[in-house]
Amino acid sequence: MTNHLSPISGTDAAGSNARGVGRPPGTTKSSKRGWKRYRTRTFYLFASPWIAGFLLLTLVPFVYAFILSLTNYDGASPKWRFVGFDNYLRFFFSDPTAWGSLGRTFVYAGIAVPLSVAGGLFLALLVNRRIRARGIVRAIFFLPSVVPVVATAIMWRLIFNRDVGMVNGIISLLGGDKVTWLADPYAFYVLIIMTLWGLGGGMIIILASLQDVPRELEEAARLDGAGNLRVLWNVTVPIISPVLYFQVITGVIASLQMLVQPMLLAESSKATSNLSLIPESTTLFMLEVYKEFFGNHRLGYGSAMLWVFFVFVLVLTFVLQKISKRVVYYQVGTDED
Repeated sequence: MTNHLSPISGTDAAGSNARGVGRPPGTTKSSKRGWKRYRTRTFYLFASPWIAGFLLLTLVPFVYAFILSLTNYDGASPKWRFVGFDNYLRFFFSDPTAWGSLGRTFVYAGIAVPLSVAGGLFLALLVNRRIRARGIVRAIFFLPSVVPVVATAIMWRLIFNRDVGMVNGIISLLGGDKVTWLADPYAFYVLIIMTLWGLGGGMIIILASLQDVPRELEEAARLDGAGNLRVLWNVTVPIISPVLYFQVITGVIASLQMLVQPMLLAESSKATSNLSLIPESTTLFMLEVYKEFFGNHRLGYGSAMLWVFFVFVLVLTFVLQKISKRVVYYQVGTDED
């Protein structure tokens, strides 16, 4: 009689494996479901570092900041009291300075983010071409984005310095008068220029996405008579639109949270200790919050400002997410709400 053998173990497929004959010593049927033998506590043991970090570094500070926003705590005096939502009402109805800084922040983000994304796309298209020393050119454009923020701000403050700055030196050689660039109203434009200097980070991300654009689509568009701009707008940009959307979201959040650059870009080196020396045009919202915390010692009101700002950023991100469903093209399907 013919003995039917298993193609894997060479044992009798009809009976040997069923009786456990031919298995390695110490194995059972449950070994086929090895991952199920781990208990739930094993999962929580491995996840405990992240859970502890989330609780101690995210959830607890959130709750503490909200509770603090309901008080008049100044950070030093033991005498403080619960004031309810007075801090929020004060922000919405009796603090034009905070609203002015919030408006400047959104104006700054509305100018800097589109220019940064467009500039990063332009540089990515430039270095994506077959040019000589392409690697060196990419490195030159990318290097500014890895320079520390403090060093970048100090460098631009020296470049636009009124007395010894390079820009005013060129203007003097051309016969013009020196300009106080780091004071109102020019300080805002200098801040924009300093932001655009670090386009290299966005360039690298967009450059990576350009490598995935199918060349046959571009060639087909050119065969149909489309020019370079038409191919860029109708083929390249739609395909890399998820990456451009990512750049917009991260750029908006980074722009709204800007704090250090305006402080270090002020004309006077004492601006970090005397916040009144910072030009009004570069006094963004986070800088106004910094003043409330460390200048006016109103931690409760500063926390309320941060919570309102958090809600604004959350709503703005939600609006951008809704808009992206119409303008962002995904090559794979996405779940619709």
